[in-house]
Amino acid sequence: MAIIVAGRLTIKPERRDEFVARSIDAVVQARAHDSCEDFSVSADPVDSTRVNIFEKWRSRAALDAFRNAGPESDLFDLVESFDVEEYEV
Repeated sequence: MAIIVAGRLTIKPERRDEFVARSIDAVVQARAHDSCEDFSVSADPVDSTRVNIFEKWRSRAALDAFRNAGPESDLFDLVESFDVEEYEV
C-alpha cells in the first residue's frame, strides 16, 4: 500500500524561500530512494508564507526508513504551523 504525504506549512514571514532552498538536500535524497515515487517542496505562488509538500512512497516502511535516515536539519525552526496529512492508497 502506497503512502501519500500532502499538505502545507506556514513559514515565518520572509523565510519561505530560505526554507525551500534548505529543503533541496531532503528532496534529492528522497528522490534517490528506490521506494520514493515523488517528493516535492514548493513555494506557493500566491501566499508568501506558504510551502506546499507532496510525497509519494511505495510503503509505510520506506517512508519510515527515509525519515529515520534523512538529512538532519533545523528547518522546522522556520515553520509557524503544519497542515500535513498522510494517506494510504
